[in-house]
Amino acid sequence: MIHRIYSNLESFRELRLAPGLNVLVADKREESTDRQTRNGAGKTSLVELIHFLLGEKSDKNSIFRSEKLAPWWFGLDFDLSGTKVSVKRSGSTSAKVEVADVDIRNRPSQAPLVPENIEQKISNQDWIAALGEKVFSLPVDKPEDWGQFGPTFRSLFPYFVRRKNTGGFTSHELHFSQQPRWNHQVSISYLLGLDWSLPQRFQYLREQENTIKALKNSIRHGSIPSLKPSAASLRSQVASAEFKARNLKQQLDSFNVVPEYKEIELEATKLTHQMNRKGNENTADLQLLEQLNNSIDVERAPETSDLGSLYKEVGIVLPDLVTQHYRNVTEFHRVVIENRKAHLRSEIERVQQRVTQRDKDKTIMGERKAQLMEILRSGGALEQYTLLQKEYSHQQALMETLKQQLVLTEKLESEQTNAGIERMQLKERLRQDFHEQETVLNEAIVLFEELSETLYERERTGTLTIGATENGPSFEVKIDAQRSDGINKMQIFCFDMTLAVIASRRDRSTGFLVHDSHLFDGVDERQVAKALQIGKVQAEACGFQYIVTMNSDDLPRDGFDAGFDIRKYMLPVTLDDTPRGGLFGFRFN
Repeated sequence: MIHRIYSNLESFRELRLAPGLNVLVADKREESTDRQTRNGAGKTSLVELIHFLLGEKSDKNSIFRSEKLAPWWFGLDFDLSGTKVSVKRSGSTSAKVEVADVDIRNRPSQAPLVPENIEQKISNQDWIAALGEKVFSLPVDKPEDWGQFGPTFRSLFPYFVRRKNTGGFTSHELHFSQQPRWNHQVSISYLLGLDWSLPQRFQYLREQENTIKALKNSIRHGSIPSLKPSAASLRSQVASAEFKARNLKQQLDSFNVVPEYKEIELEATKLTHQMNRKGNENTADLQLLEQLNNSIDVERAPETSDLGSLYKEVGIVLPDLVTQHYRNVTEFHRVVIENRKAHLRSEIERVQQRVTQRDKDKTIMGERKAQLMEILRSGGALEQYTLLQKEYSHQQALMETLKQQLVLTEKLESEQTNAGIERMQLKERLRQDFHEQETVLNEAIVLFEELSETLYERERTGTLTIGATENGPSFEVKIDAQRSDGINKMQIFCFDMTLAVIASRRDRSTGFLVHDSHLFDGVDERQVAKALQIGKVQAEACGFQYIVTMNSDDLPRDGFDAGFDIRKYMLPVTLDDTPRGGLFGFRFN
């Protein structure tokens, strides 16, 4: 239990607490204006102060590192493993704490031991380790034996002192809004006495699955984004890449580098053009030959016998001189025709000679071109060889990349399959643990039901359902009623009280349970009255302290059992809304 909370700050309102129920009240003075509020009186600051003195990390936003509070130390006297101890801590030197009347053994830093009853300064890290060992029986000499994602003092402690500013009153499972699944599964399992290593193993599995997912995404969006991240698709791509690389290698092995490749290629091109030109010229000459041959066939002398007969028939006898002249003309025409035919035959001969010569030239050129093409086919230029080598290197690199991706993908698919199998095995192990821990489960379930029935006088049934899922243990609570913020807050109350009672029975308790006034916002005053009485009864029965902060006008006036006087449990110190009436004796942002 907490005995005293104090400070060397003179204006600080020292608090002395008693066993059982303790209610810190914030009052509203009659002289206060409507603008004054008790939100800054120090109710929530008390919760923050308890966290600060029991190992909370003190970052630059901590109120205890503010200009007005950093110079002062704050102290806490409380029971730790059956011994009353003292701890002091200041915002200006928050990395160190000053403890007294406690034997800090097996500290992680392995610093020399300090005798009991002597104030000693130790690191906040060592202080947390000592608290974990003495409050929750956590290992201090070899904490690594419990591995990553195991329970720690700072993950367990907030279930006994919830905070509004971290989202501690939004869900019964979470003491801060961004709390990972594994954290609350491990913590609650540990406090209830279940096998916490199973939710720890579920988190290892989630980490493994996240790694597999990240690797598969890297394959999908890597150097070959078009590939589907499946072994079957990659296997086809590997076969295709191997075939292309093998063909390129064969081409390289048979490749003959021709130094004068460009000159040979140019000569072959010129020969092609020349052969085409000669072919075109032969075509023209062959057409000319056809015309010349046709001309010879039509070239003949005019017929003169018909003319002589004609004259004779009409009775005209030509003189000898005329007849001689006629014979001369006929001879002339014959000679002309013969000359014409001789010329045509000469021209035909010349054309034929040109065609024949071109054919010979084309044959020679064709043979030369064939030689050149054979050289080109058997080899290539150095530039071509270099390009071929480059393409082969690229294809070979692609092939190796695909092979590596195939190996990785097959491994990932195998691991994914194994992860699915392990998840089902873990779920079965979780069921088996619940079966083996049936007494533990029944204890928590019955206790939650009893608390809720007492809270609502059997008007509503409350249930705690602990289940084995494929994502680890689930801890669902429900109190039958219409959905409301007040019902949700009372579910948190019953859940916290269940954890506090069971932890006390197993000697894994802080010795106190603290509820800020925010827990009772929106709750009917009859349920608030019942909650305060339940807290008193359970605290006294189980030997822990139930500390509550409330505004005076939120204190119930109805719903208490006969003979119960809430004033008996109110602390002597009453906070108020005046500038000096808060916990620290002044107000600050």
